[in-house]
Amino acid sequence: MRVSVMLFVSLGFLVSASSALRAADKASVMAVHKLTESGPWEIVDGDKPVLRYNYQIVHEPEAIKKLVVPANRKYAIDRCDYIHPLYGPQGEVLTEDWPKDHPHHRGIYWAWPEVDWQGKRGDLHALQAVFVRPTGKIRAVYGEGFAGIEAENQWCWDGTTPIVREEAVIRAWRLSDAGRRIDLEFRFTAIGAEVKIARREQSHYGGLNLRFAPLAGQKIAPFTDPPAAAPRMAWAQRSGTLPGGRSVAEAILQSPSNPDYPGDWVQYPQLSWIQPTFPAAGTRWTITKDRPLTLRFSLCIREKPYTDAELRKLWSEYKS
Repeated sequence: MRVSVMLFVSLGFLVSASSALRAADKASVMAVHKLTESGPWEIVDGDKPVLRYNYQIVHEPEAIKKLVVPANRKYAIDRCDYIHPLYGPQGEVLTEDWPKDHPHHRGIYWAWPEVDWQGKRGDLHALQAVFVRPTGKIRAVYGEGFAGIEAENQWCWDGTTPIVREEAVIRAWRLSDAGRRIDLEFRFTAIGAEVKIARREQSHYGGLNLRFAPLAGQKIAPFTDPPAAAPRMAWAQRSGTLPGGRSVAEAILQSPSNPDYPGDWVQYPQLSWIQPTFPAAGTRWTITKDRPLTLRFSLCIREKPYTDAELRKLWSEYKS
């Protein structure tokens, strides 16, 4: 059941969700729908889905229970607060959730494998000891050419004790000749005692995690300007061919406003994985009530790969 809970926006004018839309207008309408009473939420561009944000608790599918090996069963844990599916320009599914090799991987999600709180360590990435829980504060937002979602969650120790307040802002822009742009912003504030986060062993993965669906002929190309460059740009691109023969490319842009910018790129091609990591290698980042953490990224999606010149232009437009 799809429950329309907000307003459509088209060419700067608000139209009631119950209003009849002419077929000719549908391609220019960005909208947000709550798909069921408990969630998830979906952003659409006309009759094409853009992304689904899972704010509700997502339970393990029955089919997964038969595929995950016993050693990985402890990672097949209920989850929320992530994007899946992310869709391509023609509605193709670009991300993967509940993969049997790593059942805790969940499309596009922001999490760290080392979360320290009051002398204890949890793993928000692999869903051990610390978990995200929705607070119920979520709304659709609209602007010129985009529709978005603003949501509040809490990181909870053992699923019950809140330790971090998280605000996630997702904005998807109307499809253009340059493709689809999706801006992501995450704000984290400690609720009581300080919380420290780090990458796996302070050198591997952690931060904005992107588990994509497999592509034929996949190419992953991370790029960071040398330190002397001004401005110093950082992006990565994955491209390849979808089942059925259609090509697709996804670019991930880092914002220069991020602490420790530019983050190292980590990739696992066999998992269709590329990510900008945070914090810097060999460090832990401390989140307090008075020192919140803000991270920003942008995704750009289209059918054919972007050239370096196009990526520089996209990064410059996003940065400004």
